[in-house]
Amino acid sequence: MQTSLTATRRRLQGTVVSTKMQKTIVVRVDRMKTHPKYHKQYVMSSRYKVHDADAVAKLGDKVVIEETRPMSREKRWRFVSVVTKGTTV
Repeated sequence: MQTSLTATRRRLQGTVVSTKMQKTIVVRVDRMKTHPKYHKQYVMSSRYKVHDADAVAKLGDKVVIEETRPMSREKRWRFVSVVTKGTTV
């Protein structure tokens, strides 16, 4: 029996909130949840450290990230592409 080596990896879309590290960006991914009793929707957010070797992403950009092997203690995601450019003030 042979198994497929090309497993589907999770892809998320979020906003770049920090570019202060070398080859690493921090991306905030927001998701909507509904309260089980009161049925009110609210925003939950998670922050991921993402490998960006070429420093393509800038602060405020909407980006797509993909799950990958562990690259350091906290870095398990890699940069895929920029969806929209952020506004710089």
